[in-house]
Amino acid sequence: MIVLVLNSGSSSVKYQLWDMKINSMRARGLVSRIGIDNPLLEHRTNNHNIKIKPEGKITHADAIKLALDALVHPEYGVIKSISQIDAVGHRVVHGGEKFSESALINSKVKEAIRECIELAPLHNPPNLLGIEACEKILPGVPQVAVFDTAFHQTMEPVAYIYPIPYEYYEKYRIRRYGFHGTSHYYVSHRAAEILGKPITKLRIITLHLGNGASVTAVKFGKSVDTSMGFTPLEGLAMGTRCGDIDPAIVMFLMEKQNLSLEQINNILNKKSGLLGVSGVSNDLRDILEAASKGNERAKLAFEIYCYRVKKYIGAYAAAMGGVDAIVFTAGAGENSPEVREKSVEGLEFLGIKIDKDKNNAAIGIEKDISTEDARVRTLVIPTNEELVIALETERIVRRHFEPISLDEPCEQYSNGKNNPKSQKN
Repeated sequence: MIVLVLNSGSSSVKYQLWDMKINSMRARGLVSRIGIDNPLLEHRTNNHNIKIKPEGKITHADAIKLALDALVHPEYGVIKSISQIDAVGHRVVHGGEKFSESALINSKVKEAIRECIELAPLHNPPNLLGIEACEKILPGVPQVAVFDTAFHQTMEPVAYIYPIPYEYYEKYRIRRYGFHGTSHYYVSHRAAEILGKPITKLRIITLHLGNGASVTAVKFGKSVDTSMGFTPLEGLAMGTRCGDIDPAIVMFLMEKQNLSLEQINNILNKKSGLLGVSGVSNDLRDILEAASKGNERAKLAFEIYCYRVKKYIGAYAAAMGGVDAIVFTAGAGENSPEVREKSVEGLEFLGIKIDKDKNNAAIGIEKDISTEDARVRTLVIPTNEELVIALETERIVRRHFEPISLDEPCEQYSNGKNNPKSQKN
């Protein structure tokens, strides 16, 4: 099965083409600057790295058409015709409580995604645009929605209900949803593979540390708690997001600064975190460089970032009654030895000990960076959300359109049974 994986953002479309016979990615790309001047297509295969600058402003439908044209191009394409695409898998950020697993897209699923727009106003609308564009460009090709929130639907009410009047949960479904679900799912299962143990017997803390960052407690294959909440604003200090703060700060600042709801939302989401504290950048690389030159606010921002990570590790070890493995992933998690070292500093009492040389050598590669005598294994695992989306798309399409084989039980990423194999592309 050939699966096109799409991640439609507000001003960009990321795509990958997967051959599921061998779980291999054949091409990937990005169409950026949708809706504004100077759009750009970047298309990559094993043999080509192409950049194309279309004229004028483009829509999401235009962007997907550009991607398809690149995939079938006689010189740098990887398939002969778009008719070879068997299915399309879409990353959809928010599925609310309606989706505990991926879903074959139909009118009811689209309406449910639309109903979740108020929960993810920046993400679900462009996700829908990508789906509707594919309906027009690839009519009849099955599409699957893979939800960021699905993996976390295994949380118990004690973890997802907020201690505010319960009527707000009943009326508005205000609760912890969690995000980065496909990433946390992938790296936790890959960790079990590396350790050679069934995930149903492991307690794993997964740390997705990028510009957006979250922590998940994965107990015996299921998400039992996660740091992001009703929105992606809660939890860790991030690139520009504040993470956990006293909610009274919001009212205090609105009164003192005469701020509107839109203004305070912008401050907490786009002007806080590493950027807000350092005044330098939201990028950890810039923060570390500034700190090395004596910038005290940059140093403080870095320490706050890692301190929050460390607190969540301790909290989730307590929540699960112990921990067997820690996994670092995403931009900073995969590429910053400094972040990893600082985030586990002082956690030796939990059995977490990392080898400095191994840690420094682990830049964007899979590696166990633990000392030989560590009771808890600390792993660096590059995430592969697109593979999860491709696998889910294949699974859902086969479930609906092919006879079920008793030798191949149906599995799903949300319940912790499917076990994606690592890919090195």
